[in-house]
Amino acid sequence: MANEIGTRSIGVIMNGVTGRMGTNQHLVRSILAIREQGGVPLGNGETLMPDPVLVGRSEHKLRALSDMGGGLRWTTDLDSALADPSCEVYFDAQTTGRRFESVSKAITAGKNVYCEKPVATSAEQAMELYRLARSAGVKHGVVQDKLWLPGLRKLAALRDMGFFGRILSVRGEFGYWVFEGNTVPAQRPSWNYRKEDDGGIIVDMLCHWRYVLDNLFGTVKAVSCLGATHIPQRWDESGKPYECTADDSAYATFELEGGVIAHFNSSWTVRVRRDDLLTIQVDGTLGSAVAGLRECWCQSAGQTPRPVWNPDIDQPIDFREGWLKVPETQAFDNAFKTQWELFLRHVACGEPFPWNLRTGAAGVQLAELGLRSWEERRWLNVPELPE
Repeated sequence: MANEIGTRSIGVIMNGVTGRMGTNQHLVRSILAIREQGGVPLGNGETLMPDPVLVGRSEHKLRALSDMGGGLRWTTDLDSALADPSCEVYFDAQTTGRRFESVSKAITAGKNVYCEKPVATSAEQAMELYRLARSAGVKHGVVQDKLWLPGLRKLAALRDMGFFGRILSVRGEFGYWVFEGNTVPAQRPSWNYRKEDDGGIIVDMLCHWRYVLDNLFGTVKAVSCLGATHIPQRWDESGKPYECTADDSAYATFELEGGVIAHFNSSWTVRVRRDDLLTIQVDGTLGSAVAGLRECWCQSAGQTPRPVWNPDIDQPIDFREGWLKVPETQAFDNAFKTQWELFLRHVACGEPFPWNLRTGAAGVQLAELGLRSWEERRWLNVPELPE
């Protein structure tokens, strides 16, 4: 439907948008930001303008978000939104346990689907969504936002330039201290710490590390993972104590194609003394780099100092001094917004979008294997998913 010359409207059903991630990253910083900039340029003189329909269970929250966005459409009836022919895209940011049923209904209704991860509570369900979408002929995608973080895009640029030589290892540190909720309010919802509500950091973060590793450093071939529930009791949103039944920390090692070894520590029980909440160090034969969310520092082989182990004297080398900050060569937009624009162009113009439901299923598969590795206390191979 054309509203004016050169601009085409596309209805986007946004289910679960009242949650923290759905509101902040997907509605405010992505869809509303796209609307504010005048839409998504399609490269042919046409502009695509997303027209969101907010869906959730709380009328009060939906009405408030609608008002904030200047009178956006909203409903508590998902079926009515799916029946609207003006809505071509269904987006899901609900809690994981609700996703399979809703995404399945959207696919059956002929909607193109885009959803948060984990895409389902099991790899079997995730692959079923992929098969449903392929059979229905709809376009589909999964949020893999960290690929568009400025720091990781700089890492990718160094890789593409051959800066690292042969990559040897990747080390990731992610996390921060999430307060228990009794004296200082917790920064994360209580369901994150209940296994019965699909919580746990292994399920959450190994989905991320799968697409980061697969896209930047090599396909994950094997995993060894140890989880822990370091804090056994927390306080929920109403101030009541509850038992933590899900893991709050994960220590995982991955073997990648080409012999690259990657290790990621993920924790909601760590106090930060590093450059950022996420840092990734890549070491290669010709150079190394350390990336945070936005910045990246590198050290070439020629700049590498020659330290000698001597604990009896103060360290004479300032190791940070020998690293150079990777310069900004382009402007970086919000990572979620960048992928939203790519998906909308994929729907409207058929531009390539490889981050589909199959890649989402790969993330769930790795999380399942991580949990199983922890339970069985052994390495597990990662089978290739069917096409």
